[in-house]
Amino acid sequence: MFSTVRYFIKTSIIFLIIGILSGIFMLFSRRILGFGYGADLINAHTHIILVGFMLMMIMGVALWFFPRAEKTDKKYKPILILIVYFLITISTSLRFIFEFIDSYYPLKIFDYLITISATLQVISIGIYFFSMWGRIRPVGSQYREAKGERF
Repeated sequence: MFSTVRYFIKTSIIFLIIGILSGIFMLFSRRILGFGYGADLINAHTHIILVGFMLMMIMGVALWFFPRAEKTDKKYKPILILIVYFLITISTSLRFIFEFIDSYYPLKIFDYLITISATLQVISIGIYFFSMWGRIRPVGSQYREAKGERF
């Protein structure tokens, strides 16, 4: 397992822990302390789990398991995947922070900051899958399929 894969997987686990802690915070604040929270906190919790944990885990495992890029593949560049890692990590973290704060102290500036961080998430995900597209190919299975083997 190479470094970038470990970055994706370990960061996704950190995001899972943050998501679990934010969920416990929400539960405790509502059920025990009796005060609520804004919809932005639900958004923050959901995105840190789904994008931060699930998607980044999938991206890391795909990077690890998919066949190597062919030498002719111009789209796949390891440095680009590393840039995507930093971009999605930073944008997901900022989105969580901005939505968390906005749920208690709504300011118009957070609308812009949340939108920018969400857009950066989408851009980084798009770049990742554009770059990985050539690695989604059969390696060996086409020979087994030609012999009649069914999967």
